[in-house]
Amino acid sequence: MSQELQQLILDTLEKDGEIKDTRTIIIPGESRPASTQDAQLVIQGALNSLLSREMITYTTQDFMTYDLTPEGLQLAEEGSHEARVWAALPLTGQGKGLTVKQLQGSVGAESAKIGQGRAFKAGWIGKEGDTLVKIVTSIVDATSEELKEIKATGTLKAGEKSISELKKRKLILQRKLLWFTVNRGPNFSTSTEKPETDLTFEMLATGAWKTATFKKYNFEAEGMPTNGGALHPLLKVREEFRNIFLEMGFAEMATSQFVDSGFWNFDTLFVPQQHPARELQDTFYLSDPVESLPPVSDYYERVRKVHVEGDGRSIGYRAPWQPTESRRLLLRTHTTATSSRLLHQLANRKGGFQPVKMFSIDRVFRNEAVDATHLAEFHQVEGVVADVGLTLGDLIGFMQTFFSKMGIRNLRFKPAYNPYTEPSLEIFAFHPQLNKWVEIGNSGMFRPEMLEPMGLPPDVRALGWGLSLERPTMIRHVYGINNIRTLVGHKVSIESVERAPAVRF
Repeated sequence: MSQELQQLILDTLEKDGEIKDTRTIIIPGESRPASTQDAQLVIQGALNSLLSREMITYTTQDFMTYDLTPEGLQLAEEGSHEARVWAALPLTGQGKGLTVKQLQGSVGAESAKIGQGRAFKAGWIGKEGDTLVKIVTSIVDATSEELKEIKATGTLKAGEKSISELKKRKLILQRKLLWFTVNRGPNFSTSTEKPETDLTFEMLATGAWKTATFKKYNFEAEGMPTNGGALHPLLKVREEFRNIFLEMGFAEMATSQFVDSGFWNFDTLFVPQQHPARELQDTFYLSDPVESLPPVSDYYERVRKVHVEGDGRSIGYRAPWQPTESRRLLLRTHTTATSSRLLHQLANRKGGFQPVKMFSIDRVFRNEAVDATHLAEFHQVEGVVADVGLTLGDLIGFMQTFFSKMGIRNLRFKPAYNPYTEPSLEIFAFHPQLNKWVEIGNSGMFRPEMLEPMGLPPDVRALGWGLSLERPTMIRHVYGINNIRTLVGHKVSIESVERAPAVRF
């Protein structure tokens, strides 16, 4: 229909030179002129299409009109409330009047309520005792007549006072109607063939572009509004963690290496080669390539010796050692592999040992069953401090300060076992949504069997702790997350990411 309507407009302009009032147009498929607002909006769509090709110009005309509300339509057809009340009452002296309750039963509660007051005010009815009667023999129902006139013409000759009264009674609504005056444009033609919008390969190959008519590019057109970017809650909490570490004097480690060898991920941390964490059900191993390059030979030999034979104070694990196990490639199970590299570099730096405080926040991978608090891929936040004479008290103090800056002060520490730390502590925090204690981290003092093969002095101690990024994010009450799968993965709601508040610990 749009194509037919455009052709009709162009043909009319060709014949008459101008369309003074588009309300005179009969839209194809209709039998009456387009006098309604809906019809004019259809015409405006066709005009805009022709205007974009500069085939026409048009000016918009507008005028105010009025429509009846549903109640107004009812009163136009059935009479006003006051007229219905008058009609229901007997004439004074010609019968017993009606009580208010009887009147409600006759004309309805709403008409009785509204009509009484207006009929009394007009002098149409009066009271006889406790009943109502009409006191004039005839009336003119001006309200109904005015509503009928508005329904027929959209306006009222009686003027603004009567219109204001009807609007006050919510019997009419004011509307603004549009119509258009149309003239020929600079590219006027009676052909509605659309110009080309794209220069195609076929046009260039055949030369058709030379004779083709192209649509003028509209530099004034507004593009689609773009949604503003939004940071995921994990990124917001991650940035807060970084700020806390930096505020405490830590420097950030480079942790961009997701794939590592069994030597750095397990052996250097004094994790035995028979430990369950190395099994397929706990660790993701690579199938191609399978093995890494050989590790540094002298350090490798010292690590092998402390595992198999011990270091004088420790007897080691006295278990078989397989070089192939050290070279197996895997997705790192913790960022402590990076911490091990850092401590090894620290032991062999020029100028000797210097105290350090380092941290990292990055992804790790474990072959775990996914549930409300576990994922196979998650983020680990790790802190490492190395200095002379550190104790377990320093470790607990660091953790209490660190977590208090996060706003998590309700902590518990539980003794635990880690192959590369002794003593070791698990860290628990209370989750208000889950209403239970949730493990949020692990910590401990690195064992001499790990540190001394690196070449660190015997009096140097290193402490470290690690926690996930996801669980503290869940504990933050502003997010209200009780299932980690709605925080990371395909179930995450984009709307929730966009609405997530910033968090300040």
